[in-house]
Amino acid sequence: MTSQAEIAKLKAAALAAQAEAAAAKAAAAQAAFEAAQLEMEASQDVEAAQGAEAPHNADTDAAQGIMTPPDTAKSADLSAVSATTPVELESVSGYAQEVISGYASKGQALTIGTYIEDGQPQPGIEIALPLAMLNRHGLVAGATGTGKTRTLQLLAEGLSDAGVPVFITDIKGDLTGLLEPGTASEKLIARVKSQGQTWNARNFPTELYTLGGEGKGTPIRTTVSDFGPLLLSKVLGLNDTQESALSLIFHWADQERLALIDLNDLRAVDSYLTSDEGKTELSAIGGIASSTAGVILREVAELQAQGAESFFGEPAFNATEFIRTNFDGQGIISALELPDVQSRPALFSTFVMWLLAELFEVLPEQGDSDKPKLVFFFDEAHLLFSGASKEFTNQVIQTVRLIRSKGVGIFFVTQTPKDVPADVLGQLGAKIQHALRAHTPNDVKALKETVKTFPTSPLDLHEILPNLGTGEAIVTILDDHGRPSPVAPTRIWAPAAEMGVASNQAIDVALAQSYSMEKYLHPVDPESAFELINARIEAEKLAKEAQAAAKAEATEQERLARELEKQIAAEERAREKELEKIRRQAEKDAQRQAKRRDSMFDTVIKTAGRTLAREITRGLFGTRRR
Repeated sequence: MTSQAEIAKLKAAALAAQAEAAAAKAAAAQAAFEAAQLEMEASQDVEAAQGAEAPHNADTDAAQGIMTPPDTAKSADLSAVSATTPVELESVSGYAQEVISGYASKGQALTIGTYIEDGQPQPGIEIALPLAMLNRHGLVAGATGTGKTRTLQLLAEGLSDAGVPVFITDIKGDLTGLLEPGTASEKLIARVKSQGQTWNARNFPTELYTLGGEGKGTPIRTTVSDFGPLLLSKVLGLNDTQESALSLIFHWADQERLALIDLNDLRAVDSYLTSDEGKTELSAIGGIASSTAGVILREVAELQAQGAESFFGEPAFNATEFIRTNFDGQGIISALELPDVQSRPALFSTFVMWLLAELFEVLPEQGDSDKPKLVFFFDEAHLLFSGASKEFTNQVIQTVRLIRSKGVGIFFVTQTPKDVPADVLGQLGAKIQHALRAHTPNDVKALKETVKTFPTSPLDLHEILPNLGTGEAIVTILDDHGRPSPVAPTRIWAPAAEMGVASNQAIDVALAQSYSMEKYLHPVDPESAFELINARIEAEKLAKEAQAAAKAEATEQERLARELEKQIAAEERAREKELEKIRRQAEKDAQRQAKRRDSMFDTVIKTAGRTLAREITRGLFGTRRR
């Protein structure tokens, strides 16, 4: 079994080997620097000799568009700067030796800066992030103006060179500078020399994107159905009850096979379910209070009024477009422009979260690998969690926890670690903390909370953090074995590309050569819920009209039937009455006839009687009138 003493010996041997390797690297860099210096001095001698033979004419140069810098800035014309002499590693402190050991990596690593000791950078002691550990995520934090954006740019450049695609959100628009080589200046040259950085001005393969086509870049759109009720609730600022109601609306639309493509579709479905026509459908899915539906409808209308309509539609963006490399094997940097983020913070931040969730859904499991498949930088991350519901926050936590198995690393960029929920912060392996100012009681509290997020070290971070200069940071990472590295004050290296907004010409060239522009440039308006709901309402209207007409016809038929029955009955009664009249008349006639017969009989009898009586009388008395 290996003893502690043997372990200590092995560690010392490893440190010595690392020091020798660093010294050899530094010696090579110094040799390159000296050669470049000699070449520059020789060039200056030639220029001086030429200047003596041909006097300089500033007016002629200006007429030809030639700008001559002052003599003190001649070195600023260099597009490459060699490193300065490294420190003697044997003379550094014990803690510096721990830093060297803690940041040594067996695999590929991304150098982000030079270790600072006693306020001075220590050339040759480089702070690097192992590429294999970048899917454990990270945090870049610091007050405004402390260099977070430049750190983000440096990370994007290094990852691109390592063949790792990158997604970044460009809040201020100054990351388009990746399209152009950086510009050397006297200040820049002095900085990179002092920190032992070999600097070369370069540009990087960058694809520009915008949300819905607002700005210069390939439009990113998605459908309302794909966006989902949870993220949309965050955008609309709904409470838990309203979020549940919105989920019911989405559920009903899915059941009815109604595609929610844009916000008009959502409004149409909401309006239908709360109308007289849709009340039956609404009760079947659980019911939504009309007041709740009204809130959702108003919030959707307000979102449309803010111009968000262009973000939802087709063709829906395929998030795997971000995972590409160029022919040279460099990772493509996808820069999403968000210049107006402060006016619609919830919309922009949630839309970026949708992109991340979409990647989680479509990417296959990859597990741990030598380098990530994609690194996702989420700038202004505090906007994502501001006012977020518990369910939304849980979804973010779950995505961050699980997406590393898909080979995706996430870096949250914000002002203080407290802007990120504790459960998310606990998932972040790398931390790059720029200066935090402690001017107010709240600042002091934030500083204390930030210090607690770092591993224990002999450094007084309460003192160091507020006094860091621009472009300096406190760094800790996970090493090859997943262990936290020593806390390292670091001078961040300078990016190689332009640190600012690219020229319009460079942007136009990038757009003309865009891989995805043609595919997503023009919006498409397919048949969706809006048209189908209107067709359903029209069909239901026609059906109701037909039903009403049929009912009216049936009512009219019933009326006519009743009238006919009444008429038949009346005619029957009239006929019976007439028959009764005829019968009575016949009876009367019969009675009259009978009376007439009786009267004639009586008359005959009476006449005969009288005659007989006369005859009898005459015969008896013997007289007869002749």
